[in-house]
Amino acid sequence: MEVDVNSIAYKKAVLITGGPIKVPKNFKPPFRLSRSTAGPGAGHPSLVIGFKGTRVKKAISPDEGEFELVGEKAPYKILRNGEPFLEKVEIQPVLYHAPQQAFFNLSQECIYDCKFCNSPRLDKDFTKDINPDKIIEMILDASTRPDFKGVALTSAVPDDPHRTVMRMAYVISVVREKLGPEVPIGVEPYIDDFQDINRLKAAGADEIKINIETFDREIFKRVCGKMDFEHIIKAIKFAVSVFGREKVCSNIIYGLGETDENVIEGVEFLARMGCVATLRALKIDDRNRSALEEALGPLEPVTPERMVTLAQEAENAFIIYDISPKKFKTMCHECTCCDLVPFKDL
Repeated sequence: MEVDVNSIAYKKAVLITGGPIKVPKNFKPPFRLSRSTAGPGAGHPSLVIGFKGTRVKKAISPDEGEFELVGEKAPYKILRNGEPFLEKVEIQPVLYHAPQQAFFNLSQECIYDCKFCNSPRLDKDFTKDINPDKIIEMILDASTRPDFKGVALTSAVPDDPHRTVMRMAYVISVVREKLGPEVPIGVEPYIDDFQDINRLKAAGADEIKINIETFDREIFKRVCGKMDFEHIIKAIKFAVSVFGREKVCSNIIYGLGETDENVIEGVEFLARMGCVATLRALKIDDRNRSALEEALGPLEPVTPERMVTLAQEAENAFIIYDISPKKFKTMCHECTCCDLVPFKDL
C-alpha cells in the first residue's frame, strides 16, 4: 500500500515515531506541561501539538531534539533536523493527561512487569500524593472547565486486579453521582474476575479498555509472561456482552517483532467480537530498553511508513466488520495524541 509522504497522516507518524521537540531555554508554554505516568510518553514532560485537524503529544527538551519549535506565540512552526516540517502549529491545552479529558492513572506500581511498560519504572514521587479521594477532587475541579468533556481511569496493578478494580469503581461511583449521567466515563483495568466488569459498569463506566498488548502469542509470553492471553480474550468477549459493541477497545502494540499480518489478524479477530483495536507503536527509551532487549533481542524501530500502512489496513478491516473508533468518547480513541486513528487521521 503506497504511503503519501506529504499527507497529514504521514507527518503525524513522523512526529510520533521521532525524537523530542527542542524548545527555547526560556520557553513559556501557554498551557501547563503534561507529565504522564502511563502511555507512550510516561515520565517525560510534554506538549500537545495541533495541526490541520490532528494532534500529537510530544516530549520536549530545552537542549536537543529531532524537531524544533519556532516562534514566540501561535501559530508556531516546527523544523525537523533544521528543515521546515510544519507550518501553522498550535499548542493545545491538556486537562489531565489528555486534551478535554480528566484522565488519571490510579497507580504506577505493578505486579505484572510487562517489558514495554514504563509506568512502574518511573520515580515513585510521580504519584506520591495521589489517592482515590484526591483524584475525585481533581476530576470534580476539572469538570468546571469549559474544555472538559469526559473522564478516564487507568491503573497499573500494585497488589491484585480485584482491589485495583474496586478502587476504580469507587472513583467512578462518586464521580457519576456528582456529575450525573451525561458525562462519559472510560476505564482501562486488568481483569482477573469477570464479575469486575459488571462492577465497573454498575459503578457508572460507559466504555472499557482491556488490553491484549500483542496478538503474537509467543511475543506475549516473553513480554507479558505473568498474564494469561486466553483469559484476556475471554474478558474482552465478556466485556462486549456487558458494555456493548463499540464500547470495548484493546491495545495491540506493534514493534515487538511481530508481522504486519499478525497485527491485522488481531484487529479482525477483535472486530468480530465487537471490540475496536487501538494500534499502538512501541516506544523504546532508556527506561524499558534493557528489559525489552533481554526478552526479545534487538528491535527494529517502527517507521512512519509502517505506522501509516497498518492504520490504513486497520481502517479497511473496520469497514469490513462495520466497526469504528469514532464511537468512543473517552480514552485513546477520543484523545488521538499517541496513535494514527482510522477515520480520524487518515
